Amino acid sequence: MFGKMAAEALGISDIGSVVGPADFNKTDADDYVMHEEQEHIFFMIKSKTDEYCFTNLALIHVDGTSAMSKKRTLRRLSYAHYPIRHVTLETAGTIDLDIEIKFTMGEKTYSIDVNKKYIEQLKDLYKALLKICDIQIENERFQAFAHKSLDTATTTLNRANKSEINITEQFDSINQYSFNWLKQAHEKYVRKDFGDVFKLFINN
Repeated sequence: MFGKMAAEALGISDIGSVVGPADFNKTDADDYVMHEEQEHIFFMIKSKTDEYCFTNLALIHVDGTSAMSKKRTLRRLSYAHYPIRHVTLETAGTIDLDIEIKFTMGEKTYSIDVNKKYIEQLKDLYKALLKICDIQIENERFQAFAHKSLDTATTTLNRANKSEINITEQFDSINQYSFNWLKQAHEKYVRKDFGDVFKLFINN
């Protein structure tokens, strides 16, 4: 008992391990993967208190309060709603037992300690998360350009046709066109599935 308490106090009890694909179905997180909607696990980190499950659609975090408690809180952060930012990988020093990968999703920052023997696997995860971050930033810029372009076109059309057609008809026409146009832009630039990125970088 004292050994467990000392390990927690020193912060070494919660160093994670990378779970191989053959053992994905033995984790708690696997129960919450939406297999029915073609969601697949690509990377899994498990410690005594937490599980971090990276799928093609989301990060599923099974959050434990401590190594000595069975209480868990489930968090699901979809990539479409919680963009990834500030991805860093801190490698181990000479006497360090762990390496650390950090990233932010929405307003929540994650800092995950992993046994340093998994450095090669963590490099793969780092590259995948970094690529997703780059894609999301670029898509956000294109979406902003799309909104600005639509605003400019709508304003110009409104000025040009104001004296030529019925105001109500003009409003309905522009409103419907804008809705359809923005819906298409959202579907194009707000990406939900990053399975291809994980397949490219994750070498299980």
